[in-house]
Amino acid sequence: MATEYEIKKQICEIGKRIYNRGMVASNDGNISVKLNDNEFLCTPTGVSKGFMTPEYICKVDAQGKVIQAYDGFKPSSEIKMHMRVYKERPDVNAVVHAHPVYATSFAIAGIPLTEPIMPEAVIALGCVPIAEYGTPSTEEIPDAVSKYLQYFDAVLLENHGALAFSDSLLNAYHKMESVEFYAQLLYQAKMLGGPKHLSEAQVQRLYEIRRAFGMKGKHPADLCPNNKQGKPSCHSCGGNCSGNCHGSSAEEDIIAQITKNVLAQLGK
Repeated sequence: MATEYEIKKQICEIGKRIYNRGMVASNDGNISVKLNDNEFLCTPTGVSKGFMTPEYICKVDAQGKVIQAYDGFKPSSEIKMHMRVYKERPDVNAVVHAHPVYATSFAIAGIPLTEPIMPEAVIALGCVPIAEYGTPSTEEIPDAVSKYLQYFDAVLLENHGALAFSDSLLNAYHKMESVEFYAQLLYQAKMLGGPKHLSEAQVQRLYEIRRAFGMKGKHPADLCPNNKQGKPSCHSCGGNCSGNCHGSSAEEDIIAQITKNVLAQLGK
């Protein structure tokens, strides 16, 4: 198990990655990691994510109050948003917030990332909805994000940026990277006359594969209310899914049979 100091170094490394990839400018963005139910490490406010060293990293409790911070450093002003994710998603161990250019452009334009354009994006992300605008550093953003936490592992923040979360810091970063790559491809395809979408049947097949692989996290393949009812998935509903979705035993039997068939086709 990594020591606290090693995790601080990892946060600095991810900070460099998002800075070097142009996902943040100046002092934008923030990163956090869960140590246990009442201890979290997070990046400080007013510091470039590309130039951090371990002593920059702050420790806070579950309410976002400072447990430890070096002189001159205090937690990110967006720590409330991170704490809301951890509170409502016990499976999440890391959160990354950034302003990637293409994904943020979609957030500013009010366009969710819901178009099925490539298998990897469908399997890994499903779709990325937009959380309604909230004033930074207030409870408005956590409240807006909250309604999507049980159904997705990444959201766009209206007129703001993007938020990704997962079971590890590296996976949360990869999720952010995937969101930006998907957004860039979708933008460029639109510039070329518009993307050719995967069919609903093709999307459902990819969902079957995701279930067969037992991938962690929240995803429309498992949670979309429309998909549960046999209707088109989130890729057609605009990412506005809500409600609690747990399959019946009959539905679980169907999924189990589909999984068995897919594994057979994959030679498993």
